[in-house]
Amino acid sequence: MSNIIKQDGFNYSFDALACSSCQAKCCTGESGYIHVNSREIEDISKFLDLSIEDFTQNYLFKNGYKYSIKERKLGESYECAFYDRASNGCVIYEVRPTQCRTFPFWDYFKTRVDELKLECPGVVDV
Repeated sequence: MSNIIKQDGFNYSFDALACSSCQAKCCTGESGYIHVNSREIEDISKFLDLSIEDFTQNYLFKNGYKYSIKERKLGESYECAFYDRASNGCVIYEVRPTQCRTFPFWDYFKTRVDELKLECPGVVDV
């Protein structure tokens, strides 16, 4: 079974094996937004065994008309509230938001492959 993932419309592919050694550069680093929709809020709340209200209050903030997952600041870096350094993984991986599921295949990176390669060692030219 191949670990290389390809997606139509993108001039790069992704080697999923790189995730185990990269220290989660996609979950840490510069501050950003991790948007979640209402279905994702429900799924994550249920997964964490929290009410939607408790989940929203503890883990989300409003960004315009959208909700985003909070980050933790560590020195000069930020990381997703659900990134676990000890396991180098996501504690809500099974129900992670679409934004996380689709990385690195974001339209933004179609014309910024060099920028993406700096963040993600799993990106390879096709």
